[in-house]
Amino acid sequence: MNKCSTNSRSAQATQGVARAPHRSLFYAMGYTPDDLKKPMIGIVNAFNEIIPGHIHLRDLAQAAKLGVAAAGGTPVEFPVIGICDGIAMNHDGMKYPLASRELIADSIETMAVAHKFDGLVLIGNCDKIVPGMFMAACRLNIPSVYVSGGPMLTGTYAGQKADLVRPLFEAVGSYATGAISEAEMEEMELSACPTCGSCAGLFTANSMNCLSEALGISLPGNGTIPAPYGQRKALAKQAGQKAVEMVQKNVRPLDIFTLNAFHNSIALDMAIGGSSNTVLHLLAIAYEAGVPLKLEAFHEISARVPNICKLSPGGTHRLFDLYVAGGISAVLRQLGEQGLLHLEEKTVTGRTLGENIRGAEVRDPDVIRPFSKAYSREGGIAILRGNLAPDGAVVKQSAVAKEMLTHTGPARVFNSEEEAFNAIMERRINKGDVVIIRYEGPKGGPGMREMLSPTSAISGIGLDKDVALITDGRFSGGTRGASIGHVSPEASEGGPIGLLQEGDIIEIDIPGCTLNMKLTEEEITARRAAWQQPKPKVTGKSYLARYAAQVTSASTGAVLKVPE
Repeated sequence: MNKCSTNSRSAQATQGVARAPHRSLFYAMGYTPDDLKKPMIGIVNAFNEIIPGHIHLRDLAQAAKLGVAAAGGTPVEFPVIGICDGIAMNHDGMKYPLASRELIADSIETMAVAHKFDGLVLIGNCDKIVPGMFMAACRLNIPSVYVSGGPMLTGTYAGQKADLVRPLFEAVGSYATGAISEAEMEEMELSACPTCGSCAGLFTANSMNCLSEALGISLPGNGTIPAPYGQRKALAKQAGQKAVEMVQKNVRPLDIFTLNAFHNSIALDMAIGGSSNTVLHLLAIAYEAGVPLKLEAFHEISARVPNICKLSPGGTHRLFDLYVAGGISAVLRQLGEQGLLHLEEKTVTGRTLGENIRGAEVRDPDVIRPFSKAYSREGGIAILRGNLAPDGAVVKQSAVAKEMLTHTGPARVFNSEEEAFNAIMERRINKGDVVIIRYEGPKGGPGMREMLSPTSAISGIGLDKDVALITDGRFSGGTRGASIGHVSPEASEGGPIGLLQEGDIIEIDIPGCTLNMKLTEEEITARRAAWQQPKPKVTGKSYLARYAAQVTSASTGAVLKVPE
């Protein structure tokens, strides 16, 4: 039996004469004296009944608790919030998901410090929950292992693969043009999301779950084992066992979240063409870890890592296809064999990353291509700079049509997502236009809303090869097309995107990594002198108002500033 050291964290809450009242409270819940002598492992469960990717997490929490108990620990479950980005999309609810990342990290910190857990099993799945959990792990630096709920199985519609974005979100634009009927829309609704799990494409949730394997904070298979499979429960049980082992060996997150580990995760991100939101989240996690990760790292690694997978929304494959093809371990092994990874990095398995992926095989070269047949020589994400984005902008270049990799066109300027979406649906956007959506950044939104509805509508009406969209907001991992986000500085901070006027000519060169407005320096200076700070969109005592007052630029991960 693994007894907890009197010097352990949990001993501060359970051991000694002065802790007799504390023990009495534990006994009131059914714990035994022996339970309080074992390593106490917090089971952080993001279960709720509003996210398909979380609806089944009670089962995984139970499996993790069995693993903790089998390894000689005492599991203690507590909850954390989670928002479904898909349900929050295209209304003011989308101001909250990115902001919720900080609440998630704060609440885990609060529970773990208040109750002196020795270690954590973090159980999440979707979008902001995952990075929020990683941020908390870094901040606390107590032994932690992450297990996701896994991706849902692929849907079908009209005999073809389907997911939430393709065809469903994009069908909204198709319906507006009369290309599909209301009955067809209803059939898509009923078939696109067939099971529990994170949405089936390589959107933000699945991107982060895959990157967790490269970071070393999760077990192999975490990114791709389907949510309904028994293997997923087994993975959770193993995670519980590993958490106890990590406490015994004193393996902590900051031993794992090194600069080389972040570089490994970026290399994987470029190879699989992950969500552009990964840039925000990796920067934020690195900030909490005290690791000097810079935006330039994404550009540098993208230049040498080819894109060898194309999953929805950029391609036709889904996460299930990647699972069958060998999963993330197979992708990582290919990268490692090309010298593109730091294979000596520690992981929660107790082995190095190189040891974790030894023996992995590519079972389907159509899904995981060899380097000789890569989709592109560069990675899936590009960082653009220029006089429109001096501090950088992000584009998922693997999901951009070749015709739009370079584009010059007139700006169609909108000061909110709603204005732009209405213009798209009313067919007021023309071929060649560059749609500008501003005052939607971390501070200006506030909350940096995802623009999946406008981008999907552009694709749905057939303009994804003719129209670009640029915003200081961000995009869903389900976005495709020439969609450039995270423009920094944002409009509310006086960034150049706030100086644009209707009809200004915008030059986009994704291969050249530039984003410019064709204005003279004299004109830019004059407009900046005339620019006025807009009134905040959110005021009063709300969380969003406090968030807007503290949040930093997207180029630094949209983290919160610590008050001086």
